[in-house]
Parts: sequence; structure tokens; C-alpha cells
Amino acid sequence: MTILLFLAIVKELANPWGKAGEGEERDAAMSTFVLVHGGWSGGWTWEKVVPLLEEAGHEVEAPDLPGHGEDRTPIPEVSFQSYADRISGVLDAQTEPVVLVGHSSGGSVISQAAEQRPDKVKMLVYLAAFLLRDGEVLLSVAANDTESLILPNLVMSEDGSSATIREDVIREGLLADCSDEDVKRAKSRFVPQALAPFATPITVTEDNFGRVPRVYIETLQDRAVSPSFQKEMYERLPCQKVISMDTSHSPFFSAPEELAGHLEFLARA
Repeated sequence: MTILLFLAIVKELANPWGKAGEGEERDAAMSTFVLVHGGWSGGWTWEKVVPLLEEAGHEVEAPDLPGHGEDRTPIPEVSFQSYADRISGVLDAQTEPVVLVGHSSGGSVISQAAEQRPDKVKMLVYLAAFLLRDGEVLLSVAANDTESLILPNLVMSEDGSSATIREDVIREGLLADCSDEDVKRAKSRFVPQALAPFATPITVTEDNFGRVPRVYIETLQDRAVSPSFQKEMYERLPCQKVISMDTSHSPFFSAPEELAGHLEFLARA
């Protein structure tokens, strides 16, 4: 081995994340993340993760879907297409392809957005998320997860257009390993979930959605989307990589540093 080759290997091992050295451009190692929340919640679910990624030099967007968080779209006007269009609009505003992350039901949203804007997405990351095949409907697929606590404990609105989760199940189902403070804060910010987006088939193709690399982050203590069901989804629609976290359904609250570390790793891979 020549001395030059030896020095090159040493340099690479000392810089495993691909960080630029002094005087080099940082942009090559930085990414833009778009973080998409799941049902009943809002962009606020990522509030512990966003600053960690930003401190590492990344750009981060955590938008509210229609009818969630600070968005006041009336429930009758909320649709699966409006979800996908909201994220497509965020993608259109970016100057480079993004790492698009979806949690829970947000998984179907990022799939549809990637179908609509495949050139705007460099990687799809499914966090304890619904990874659906073309034509599948979230509610129908979720009904097959017999270990989940969510569907059996929904409280429907009088007109059947939305649902909430029984108060006594929220912690066990969604936030089992989260602090009392985080549970209280999340409960105070949950909103009724419009059911139309969950009852609409996803439309994806191999030519668009299918050409975007996929990664799945499974949560091994999950009672909302059970670990066995997560595995079933990522096995029938394979991902390039599967990462395991020993958490409940909400690692952005219970393990934000670990989650941010995984996202950072994926962005630099």
C-alpha cells in the first residue's frame, strides 16, 4: 500500500459522515427535510427534532396538513388530495430534492406527494408509518392490524365525518414511553381527525413513486401500528433499509436525539 493511499483511507475513516473540511463547501453534506405528521396531530409533533436537525446544518420544514395544527380548514373540506397537495406545494418551494419523512398516516401522504413530485424527493422515510400499495385504502389496511389499539377505540362524530381517540387510550396507544408533560401537551393539541383522507385509495406508480428510494423506521413498542404490521408492510413493499427503534409510536417525543441521529445518518448516506 502506498503512503498516499494509506493517508486517503485515514482521512475517510476520520470523516465518516462526509463532512466538508475547512474551506470546502458545506452544502454537499446538508439536506432539506420535510417532516409530515400523522393523524390528529400537527407539525408541532416534530418540535424536539427540528432544532436538532437545524443545529446540524440542515433545513427543515414541518408543515401542518389541512385541518391540523394552526390550519383551520373545515373538516368537510379536508381530503387526501388536499393533504398531498399541501406537501407538493412545500416541495415546489424547495431548490433541491428533499428527504421526505412521514409518521403514521403521514406515510400515505408522502407516498402520494412523491408520486406527484418524484424529482423533488431524494428519499422517502416512513416512521412507524402506513406504507401502502397502489389502490389501497388506509382504513381498510389498518383494520387488518389486530394488535392496534386505535381503530377499536375511535369515537365518531355525529355526522361520521371525523373521529377522536378515547381519552383513556391515548397514552397507551400513542405515547406510552413519553413524559407526563409531553402527554399532557400532546393531548391538549390533538384535533378531530377528518376521515375522508383515510377512506381514499392511494394512487402510485412504479414510474414515479417507485423510483424514489425508501427507508422504514420501525418502532418496536408500538401499540398504534403494531411492529408485526409495520414489518408486513415493509416486506410486501420493500425498502432499501430498515432501522429499528425500541420506542412507542411517538419517538419524536420519547427519543428525539436518537431519531434525529437516524435521519442525519440517512441524509449523509
